[in-house]
Amino acid sequence: MESYLKENFGEVKPKNSSEEALQRWRKLCWVVKNPKRRFRFTANLSKRDETRAIQRSNQMRSITYNVPEEVKAAGFQICADELGSIVEGHNAKKLSAHDGVEGIAKKLSTSTTNGISTSEDSLNRRKNVYGINKFTESPVKVFVTATSDYRQSLQFKDLDKEKKNIVVQVTRNGCRQKISIFDLLPGDIVHLAIGDQVPADGLFVSGFSLLINESSLTGESEPVYVTADCPYLLSGTKVQDGSCKMLITTVGMRTQWGKLMATLSEGGDDEMPLQVKLNGVATIIGKIGLFFAVITFAVLVQGMFVRKRQEGSHWSWSGDDALEMLEYFAVAVTIVVVAVPEGLPLAVTLSLAFAMKKMMNDRALEVSGSTEASTFCSGIPDSGIRMLFESIFTNTGGEVAKTEDNKIEILGTPTETALLEFGLLLGGNFELERQASKVVKVEPFNSVKKRMGVVIELPGGSFRAHSKGASEIILAACDKVVDTSGDVVPLNEESINHLKGTIEQFANEALRTLCLVYKEMGNEFSAESPIPVEGYTCIAIVGIKDPVRPGVRESVAICRSVGITVRMVTGDNINTVRAIARECGILTDDGIAIEGPEFRVKTEEELHENIPKIQVVAVTGDGTNDAPALHEADIGLAMGIAGTEVAKESADVIILDDNFSTIVTVAKWGRSVYVNIQKFVQFQLTVIVVALVVNFSSACLTGNAPLTAVQLLWVNMIMDTLGALALATEPPNDELMKRQPVGRKGNFISNVMWRNILGQSLYQFNVIWYLQTAGKAALRLDGLDSNLILNTVIFNSFVFCQVFNEISSREMEEINVFKGILKNYVFVAVLTCTVLFQIIIIEFLGSFASTHPLTLQQWFLSITIGFLGMPIAAALKMIPVGSIFYLTIWTMDTF
Repeated sequence: MESYLKENFGEVKPKNSSEEALQRWRKLCWVVKNPKRRFRFTANLSKRDETRAIQRSNQMRSITYNVPEEVKAAGFQICADELGSIVEGHNAKKLSAHDGVEGIAKKLSTSTTNGISTSEDSLNRRKNVYGINKFTESPVKVFVTATSDYRQSLQFKDLDKEKKNIVVQVTRNGCRQKISIFDLLPGDIVHLAIGDQVPADGLFVSGFSLLINESSLTGESEPVYVTADCPYLLSGTKVQDGSCKMLITTVGMRTQWGKLMATLSEGGDDEMPLQVKLNGVATIIGKIGLFFAVITFAVLVQGMFVRKRQEGSHWSWSGDDALEMLEYFAVAVTIVVVAVPEGLPLAVTLSLAFAMKKMMNDRALEVSGSTEASTFCSGIPDSGIRMLFESIFTNTGGEVAKTEDNKIEILGTPTETALLEFGLLLGGNFELERQASKVVKVEPFNSVKKRMGVVIELPGGSFRAHSKGASEIILAACDKVVDTSGDVVPLNEESINHLKGTIEQFANEALRTLCLVYKEMGNEFSAESPIPVEGYTCIAIVGIKDPVRPGVRESVAICRSVGITVRMVTGDNINTVRAIARECGILTDDGIAIEGPEFRVKTEEELHENIPKIQVVAVTGDGTNDAPALHEADIGLAMGIAGTEVAKESADVIILDDNFSTIVTVAKWGRSVYVNIQKFVQFQLTVIVVALVVNFSSACLTGNAPLTAVQLLWVNMIMDTLGALALATEPPNDELMKRQPVGRKGNFISNVMWRNILGQSLYQFNVIWYLQTAGKAALRLDGLDSNLILNTVIFNSFVFCQVFNEISSREMEEINVFKGILKNYVFVAVLTCTVLFQIIIIEFLGSFASTHPLTLQQWFLSITIGFLGMPIAAALKMIPVGSIFYLTIWTMDTF
């Protein structure tokens, strides 16, 4: 079977498979009933071309622009694609070519003061030209589905729609009003405040200190300032500080967010390795079942013809003969139903759902503690401390506020929060410092300049500038320094070397460094003048530490021990990264930490040689994004934390918190899901093999099938639904993390599974065959009901074989299968229900299920036959898999 899987499904890679291979895989899976429902997350090949067209539309267009005729006819002077290229590409040249924001507003037939017209005709024309602010949903492709699935999907859609239905404030017809985010159109003037989500792509019109958190798109934790000079606002980002009016330019699928979602989802995902293997197994079993069903039906019908010929009635057919043939057909159809493993998707769904629910409640606790005020101030004069407080509390984008219950709350970016908290711990007072001076000019932090500046007016009428930012850059702008006595002295070579050594020392200790400086400006300064970029006095070098959480080093060690490769990919300083990576245990003595520029100049041969050793990548060493290069070089995390919405859409694994220790928990649950599905497949294949062989051999040798259609359907219920419920909800154990990971090309049906399947099948078949051939004599059955009673005993014994085999399947290699069984309430409930229903079927549903009530001795015999499968299963687990491997090869070659 494994060779068949590799031959027919080996071309289907877990990522980036060729369309030819995927089409071939779909063709081979024709026998799988409704594959789209069985495994829903499959590549939508028909959408691939559309996706590529969308990706091409994301590329920049020429500045030369001609207005399409349909846009002119609708009363506008710019199309949606042109608007999208301006905002997405932050294209200042194109924006200038269209006369800036006001020019764009004019071409959209709107006013930055009064907004758009609300006439029905005007709104309809905008919708026709620019679309609506909704994302396209994939159409449902399941024609027939379970009622529960249907209701749940409707509930989920309603809940998701309600969650996304955000109310926004707009100006239309000169009046400020509230509308649904879904009703926004290009040309709308939207009002945003702190905490609001940017509802569509657009341009900044006016506002104050607008700070936008773009982490949902870019993954960068530091927010960006949006101003008239850089007015671009993207859908899905959030206002972290300030307020503004924005002009909506593109909506829905034409926004950058919409195009990203289309790129990630409309084209579909490639088939997962487990999905390919499960579909391959289902296809093989389905074809085998179909073959056995056809042969069984043919043998039964042939036997009927032979019997009628011997009776001389082969030319005379009655209604009873037709019913008998219909029963044969029903048996054949039931064999197909039993053979096709419909329980596989249920097992996958249940196992994943159970794992997700448990993981949601299995978060690692965060450790909280209090930091006492340090003795930092003891060796520094008051003048130096006062200047430090003034720098921290005036040159900041954060704020210290009091909550309703009079508790202090620090607002701002992580960096600003850390600085403000440091100032408070030193005894500073935010309110007093802010009241002592007047801020006359602010230059927000700029990722290019890597600095933030502010000019304050002092009580005497003089001005002072404060600046902070990247230590190397800010220090280069200084010519003086505050010494340990609080005096301002020239910055000589010795002082510069000392400060640079401090910066490097902090970086080596996993600290991010900032340099705080100031400059006296005298009495003449205009708010229109730029903040100086040189001539500063250095106050302090500050080191900010992102502490490694407890348990991270141990988690990394566990990941490495079980074959999970952990790599750190970040944009921080290489020295800081090295220190953090060593502290976490990611960077080892023989590992490589590399910067982006160095990585990009390596040849392909050097990359292949170094990739196994690369453990840390500082991707933005020169401000260039190395993500494409890293992808091409096949460097990445075996498992990581998805920190952005885009990452969540494209990630294989999403971890909802930012605790690295959770990765170990996820790995454990991931392995549990895989092993649980293996357990279920082992159990299911045993039932299928025995049921097919028993009915086929009986049909060939005796002319009838001992298991009727109704009985086979009950067996199918035990095997599929109840089996999936029982085995797919097994919780993980610590032993799972001691195993090596299964490779993408590893055998899903392992040698251990073949050993257990073949051993159990052989035992069950021999017992059932003995009962069928010698059961009457052994049980001393005679009379008219002897055949019915014997078939009932066979059916009952077969069912109890599956009940006890289900218990044995809890562990594929461990002999003790009862460990923790009472803690799995679902498993116990399923077994109890199976036994109760079996009693009802045997004792009370005789005519319907073709059964006969059994005596206590016959019940005892059936249960004993089933129970004996457990010690046999234990004995099988003591056989080395190497021996059974040769037996498997021999068996497969023979048949």
